[in-house]
Amino acid sequence: MKTLTFIALTLAAVALAPAARAESLGNYKLNIEGRYDFHTWLWATSPCGSSLKSPEDCVHVLAIAQPVAKAFNYQGDAWLANGRYTLTVDVPDGLRCGDVYYGPVIPTHDVYSWDATTLAGSLDSAFAAGCGGAPPGTYTYPFTLSRM
Repeated sequence: MKTLTFIALTLAAVALAPAARAESLGNYKLNIEGRYDFHTWLWATSPCGSSLKSPEDCVHVLAIAQPVAKAFNYQGDAWLANGRYTLTVDVPDGLRCGDVYYGPVIPTHDVYSWDATTLAGSLDSAFAAGCGGAPPGTYTYPFTLSRM
């Protein structure tokens, strides 16, 4: 009887365990549609720090530019709520102006939000001043993540 109880409790624990974080850990290619940038981006995800209240609801994202030239890697914690992850980062070169390789860059405040199951989402990239002195604004881009 004890064996059956143990098996039943083990199966229940596995069935009810949070799966979103486990499935979201790994390496991904970030495919942003329409953003003016010559880089492709890789996201390496890992567990958030152990001091968090709900580490199963969080993954740490390290974004790595390919090629590494003229780009700043960024990182942050993506939190899961209602089936969507949200990652907020400040990027020193998020908006590229003029020549995509050698033109000026403007810092952005980027908010990535994506569905934990489909890995599709949107990026809201806000800037305090636009290219050539244009007013502040926000550009929104759709994106997908592809497991590597």
